[in-house]
Parts: sequence; C-alpha cells; structure tokens
Amino acid sequence: MKRTVKIILFCVVVVACAALAIHKLALLRPASHVADDDDDAGPAPQVATVISVQTGTLKLATLHQYVHGYGTIVPAPATTGQPSADAQLAPPSAGVVAKVSVVEGQHVEKGDVIAELNSGSMTAAFAEQEVERQQQLYAQQNTSQRNLQNAQAQLALLRVTAPLSGTVTRLNVKAGGAVDVNTVVAEVMDLTRLAVRADIPAAEAAAVNAGEEVQVLTQTPVTATIAFVSPGVDASNGTVSLWASLPPDSSLRPGQFVTLQITTGVHTNCLAAPVESVVADENGQSTVGVVHGDEADQIAVQTGFRDNGWVEIDGAGLKAGDTVVTVGAYGLPDKTKIQVVNPSTDETPATNVNSSTAQ
Repeated sequence: MKRTVKIILFCVVVVACAALAIHKLALLRPASHVADDDDDAGPAPQVATVISVQTGTLKLATLHQYVHGYGTIVPAPATTGQPSADAQLAPPSAGVVAKVSVVEGQHVEKGDVIAELNSGSMTAAFAEQEVERQQQLYAQQNTSQRNLQNAQAQLALLRVTAPLSGTVTRLNVKAGGAVDVNTVVAEVMDLTRLAVRADIPAAEAAAVNAGEEVQVLTQTPVTATIAFVSPGVDASNGTVSLWASLPPDSSLRPGQFVTLQITTGVHTNCLAAPVESVVADENGQSTVGVVHGDEADQIAVQTGFRDNGWVEIDGAGLKAGDTVVTVGAYGLPDKTKIQVVNPSTDETPATNVNSSTAQ
C-alpha cells in the first residue's frame, strides 16, 4: 500500500514539472513570433538626410577688377625739366669742416650753405673775404672779371651748398671733422615731391599704363598718378616695376611700405553672388546651389570679377533675387534636402565694393 502511494506522488510531481515547463514555453513564444513577423516585414524605411545651410541672395552690382602691388615711398626721380627730389651732398674738395650751418629737419633753399671747409692753407673765411674784395675792385674797374671768377671758384671749393630747396633729412658731419670728395656731408629732400615705387605681377602689367590713377591703401587712401611702367621684367621674381607721383599733401613718409591698388576694369549691372556660394564640383566646374523650397539644385556657372565678397556669375536661368546656399555649399549634392538656419543678423556681404581680382 505504501509503495503504491509513493508511485502516485512521484507521478504527480513529474506531471506538475512538465506543466510548469510548458507554461514557460508558452510565455516565451509570443516574443519569438513577433520577431519572426518583423523579419518577414523587410528592412525599416530610410529617413531622408536633411542638411542645415545658410543662404544669400543674388543681386545686380558694379564690380571692379584690380591689379595689386607693394611698394615704398621714395623721393620723386628726375624727369624732363625737373631734377630728382633728393640729393646727397659731397664736398667739392678734401678738407676739414670749419662750420656747419644747418641742423637736421631744417628747411633750406637752393644755394644755401650747408657747411664750410678749410683746405690746406686756404680757409673758407679767407676765400669769402677775397670774393668780397674782388667784387669791390671789379665794381671800381680795378680788377678783371677773370680774377673775380677765380675767387668765386676758390670759395665754391670750400663750401657745400644745397642744389635744391627742401628739408635736411640727414647730416653726417660736425665742425672739425675731416672729409673728402666721397663723404656724404648731408642729404636734402623735397618732401612735397614724393613718389611710390612698386612691383606688380608681370602677367598683369599689360593692363597698367602711365597716366592712370593708383590708390595707395594707407589708413587714409591716397590717389597717385602712374608716371612710368618698366618695359622689362625682373626675372628673379616675375614682376614689373613702376613709380607713381604722389600729391604734395599726401602725408606719407620716405621709406614707408605701402600697398597699391590699380583699377583695370569695371563691369556694371552684372549678376553677382556671395563669394562663398560659388564652389567647384568634382570636375572643377564652378557651381552655385539654388534653393527651391527645401531642396538645393546645383547650377553650373561661369565666373568673372571678384570684388569685396562678391563674384560675377553667368548661369542658365539665374537672376537677381534668387536664393543660393552660402555656408554649407561645398560638397553639397544636387537635389539635397536642406534646412535654412540663417543667423538673426544679416551677414551677407555689403553692396559697396572696392577690391577684387579677375578669375
């Protein structure tokens, strides 16, 4: 009897364990079934990529083409009928400086005495007295003109005089110093006659001619006039030199380094795009991304003058007022979905244009 009861209890436990296992499998099956259904439904649909960009607007504008160069302010060189605006003064003979009559920064007139010399037994003071004596004798007809001229020539050998009116910009001697004919005693410069000497790329020199205006781009721009364009090219750097005359009141200083800008072309009423909107595709073709709704269409363009943040363009169907992609334009595929996120302040380049290079 006890053996029968044990067998019955054992069977009950086995049945209970089997029922529990079946219940757990039933709980797990719906998840597996859902996964199978998802696999049968295929891959999830792709969401279109939207690129955030900034935009600008095409407009009609007047654009310029310029040649740029770098130069230095110098005294104006000699021209037909006018000497150089600068002179370095050397004594006409060797001697000892007896007197210096000027200081640096002093204005002198042509013929003013800069310094006097003593040479051997002859002094400048004695030579001057002899000239005065000969002049008196000549006035009384008691000496010849030749004697007077000889006295004047002797005095001239003992004086250093200014060959032009200007400012003493450098003084290199003091009284008591020895000098010879190679000594630069002083430098006199006419500061109202200055010029700018500059170099420009040889490839652009053909568009630059004497008589044209050039802007010297200092803090306050100064207009100069081109006086000379060299016919030769400096083989060491591929440039052509020129010089341009400055107005007397330019306020520029000799030795000052400056940038030049020469206008060589003007295009009026041309279609212009913000310069950052014009990019090259993988083939090197210039394009702009024209905004239509939420897409950007790539339009091939030909470019012209570039001027102060704008570039001249010509492309099929383009017109003033069209919206184009600026920030984000590079590498933007055709027909791309876009989202315009322009900043609150207008950062589109200004209309007033004043600098460019040709493309």
